[in-house]
Amino acid sequence: MIETLIIPGLNGSSDDHWQRHWAREQQRSLVVEQDDWTCPVLEDWQMRLDEALSKTDGAFLVAHSLGCLLAASYAGRHQASLIRGALLVAPCSLDAALKLHPCMIDFGHEPLERLPFPSLVVGSLNDPYMGVQQLERHMKAWGSELATIGFAGHINVASGFGRWPEGYDYFERLVRPVVLAEQPMAVAPPVGAGSQPSAL
Repeated sequence: MIETLIIPGLNGSSDDHWQRHWAREQQRSLVVEQDDWTCPVLEDWQMRLDEALSKTDGAFLVAHSLGCLLAASYAGRHQASLIRGALLVAPCSLDAALKLHPCMIDFGHEPLERLPFPSLVVGSLNDPYMGVQQLERHMKAWGSELATIGFAGHINVASGFGRWPEGYDYFERLVRPVVLAEQPMAVAPPVGAGSQPSAL
């Protein structure tokens, strides 16, 4: 059963990108592939994510760049109930993406609604796709935890992030409390079941 859905951003993630490495290394993960990586339409990308979520009993999302905005667009969608948590790495702003890429990105408005699932944003101090102030604004609006990893560019292959094994630590930081919260509470045995209560 798939437990983790990996969501690349604009132009997808190349084979050397840490997302592709993670997909190869984690047996219960799946990359959400899109029909059009270069001229994305939000509704089309949502349809692909809907399909992937429908094949799970609930999954964690691992998103990068524009993929983070796709994840954030689920704040008001019914399918959000199937998202157990989201690792949002190097989110981009729509304005920056449009300026840096000639293709039109039909992604609606900047999603700034509070997310109904746990989320951890991992950001950089010199990301050309989102400045630090914007990063903090999005984190607060989404109700996310924030971790910055220094001057790391867009946290992609171009900025030196291939396999990125340290990223697993952030994923574990997201997943651990969710899994613990999902475990049933230990039920104390009733008084008198095998022993007598001590006198006060």
